[in-house]
Amino acid sequence: MESRRIWSSELLNDYVNFPYAKQVACVEREVFEVSKNTTRVERVYLISSQTRAQAGPAQLLKLNRDHWGIENRLHYVRDMAYDEDRCRARTGNTPRTLACLRNLAIGLLRLFKVPNIKAAFRDLAADANQVLKMLRL
Repeated sequence: MESRRIWSSELLNDYVNFPYAKQVACVEREVFEVSKNTTRVERVYLISSQTRAQAGPAQLLKLNRDHWGIENRLHYVRDMAYDEDRCRARTGNTPRTLACLRNLAIGLLRLFKVPNIKAAFRDLAADANQVLKMLRL
């Protein structure tokens, strides 16, 4: 459970050392941590290249929520299923290529409506013929 408040301003643009800054915002969240049964207040700051006329506070809040939706839906799965944060591939095109292949595999499993992607990867790694059957090869 989480509640949010947002304030935005175009008055600080000249003070922010960020190219194309058109407005800054502060999001205050009241976050309830179930595991600790506690509530805490968290503040995060945003910089936007859109003016307040293009994206008011409500739109900035939606963009922020959408960003975390992507983070939680894709990056969390990539890290949990592949332990991606510990991947040692760091040079050339290798990191981007691996990310594309991982996204493809996750996308295919979602297309097949697999409920547990990490478990599916384990099962498919144990029997590569299942992969070929899924892809009808």
